[in-house]
Amino acid sequence: MAAQARLAVEGLKQTLAAAAATLDDVVELTTFHIDLRGEMEQFVKVKDEYLPRNYPAWTIVGVTQLALPELRVEIRAVAVAGSSKD
Repeated sequence: MAAQARLAVEGLKQTLAAAAATLDDVVELTTFHIDLRGEMEQFVKVKDEYLPRNYPAWTIVGVTQLALPELRVEIRAVAVAGSSKD
C-alpha cells in the first residue's frame, strides 16, 4: 500500500508540475481506498510526507474496486496554480 500511495502522490506531483503548480497548490484532495480501515495508517504516513497535516481539505472514500484489480488507492485533487504563493 505504501508503495502505491507514494507512486500515486508522485504522479500527482508530476501532473501538477506540468500545469505550473505544486502540491502546495492543492486545495482539495479525495482518495479512494479498497481497504479503507486496514490500510489508512500506511496511506496517512505517505500523505503526510508530501502534504501538510491539516491542509488541504481531504475526503476519504472506501470503494469495492478501482480501475485495475491490483490498485489499492486512487487520488483525485483540485489545485489552484499559484495559490500557495504570498
